[in-house]
Amino acid sequence: MTHLACARDVLRIEMEGLRALLRQLDASFTAAVDCITECLSKRGKVIVVGIGKSGNVGQKIAATLTSTGSTSVLLNAVDAVHGDLGIVNDGDVVLALSYSGETDELLHLLPALARLAWKIIAITGGTRSALARHSHIVLNVRVPREACPFNLAPTASTTAMLALGDALAIAVMRARGFDHAQYAKFHPAGSIGRALLLKVCDVMRTGDRNPVISKDATVRDALLVMTRAKAGSVAIVNGKGRLVGVFTDGDLRRHMAADGDVMHHPLHKVMTRSPIVIRESSLAAEALKIFNQRNIDDLIAINARREPVGMVDLQDLPRLKLV
Repeated sequence: MTHLACARDVLRIEMEGLRALLRQLDASFTAAVDCITECLSKRGKVIVVGIGKSGNVGQKIAATLTSTGSTSVLLNAVDAVHGDLGIVNDGDVVLALSYSGETDELLHLLPALARLAWKIIAITGGTRSALARHSHIVLNVRVPREACPFNLAPTASTTAMLALGDALAIAVMRARGFDHAQYAKFHPAGSIGRALLLKVCDVMRTGDRNPVISKDATVRDALLVMTRAKAGSVAIVNGKGRLVGVFTDGDLRRHMAADGDVMHHPLHKVMTRSPIVIRESSLAAEALKIFNQRNIDDLIAINARREPVGMVDLQDLPRLKLV
């Protein structure tokens, strides 16, 4: 078997495991989401515990829960019996990971967890295992086989555990109404933080860099304004300062091809009416989404009175690390 053939075989087996997981989802998942949501509403937390590879998966699940607003901590099963059980409180929910459901270290810990925590949710492939019998809710992650040729090394099973953890985290996030503003609080740095915290008013060009002109001005006047602002378009306003159109470099080329004497035409005759705009209070990420969808280079920012208060230039976004 070639390396590529081996890789494709592994991925097919892992996808089989995920398809099996999808078929196995039942009312227990809903019960787990409701249980975690109720726990968090009472200021409790999710205690994730697992051994070996399951513990590694548990670390990621705990991190995903926490980053999406669901307070969670990873409990090392070995350290737990030497004092770390102190992090478990009466109202907490335990998320216990063990594919076999018969892991000795975890089973030895269960009586103590049962005394301290409110509920135990098992994520296991052994629905009749000791872990399953001593848990309040059981989530079945059984897979047809592991990707390991000996069917021993945790591969497809850990992928299924990880995917189910993601599903739990997102379902709880939605159930709790966790929104963009709350998400931004936990991600103040990096590209996620910039995308969620920066607003259009933070990235738009203003003042002399914001080209605005009256609809009664000529194309020649518009070009002078655009040149001074070093912009590829100009926002066109009526007598009340409200946006009524836009004129771009592309518009100029198209009109010149059709009429070489366009320079003295009034803008209201050649402008593009109802231009694409964005509110200055919108997230900068929304501006990026518009650029990607509409294939434009400049985006006019308006206020509540539909006055053009700024211009977002696509060339500025890489500098702000938004693309």
